[in-house]
Amino acid sequence: QMELEALRSIYEGDACFRELSPVSFQYRIGENGDPKAFLIEVSWPETYPQTAPVISMDAFFNNTISSTVKQSILDKLMVEVEANLGTAMTYTLFEYAKDNKELFMENQPVNTVTSASNSIAIGTPDVPASKKKDKKEQLSKTQKRKLADKTDHKGELPRGWNWVDVIK
Repeated sequence: QMELEALRSIYEGDACFRELSPVSFQYRIGENGDPKAFLIEVSWPETYPQTAPVISMDAFFNNTISSTVKQSILDKLMVEVEANLGTAMTYTLFEYAKDNKELFMENQPVNTVTSASNSIAIGTPDVPASKKKDKKEQLSKTQKRKLADKTDHKGELPRGWNWVDVIK
C-alpha cells in the first residue's frame, strides 16, 4: 500500500507512467516518436515484494522490438529484481530501465520509414494497377423512365424532392 502511494506521488503528471490497476503498472522508456522507446509492464503478485513481480513486454507498443532484444531486457531486469528481492522495487526497476535504455536497445536495428513519394522509378512509366474500367450501373427501361420523370432537363432532382409534408 505504501509503495502504491509512493508511485502515485512520484509519477503524478508523468505522461510515461500509467497505472492499469492497483497492482499493475506500465512505464514507457523513451519519447513517443523515438524508435528505441519501449514499454515495461510490472504486475505485483499476492506475495510481492517477497516474490518477484511479473515483468512483461507484450504490449502492442513493443511490436517493433525484436524478441531477442525483449528477452535481453527482461533478463537484465530480472537480475535487478533478484538484487532487490524483499524490498519495494517497482520505482527502482523503472529508473534502472531509464538509466540503461541505450544499453538495452543497442542490438535493436533502427527501422526508418521512407515515404513512397521519394522513390525513383527507372524504366517503364507509371502503369495503373488495374486496367479494368469501372462499369456504370445498368438501369432497366422502367428505372430510366422513373428517373427521367423525377429529374429536370439537366438530370438534377428538383428542389424539395425529398421534403416531408408536415401538415399530413
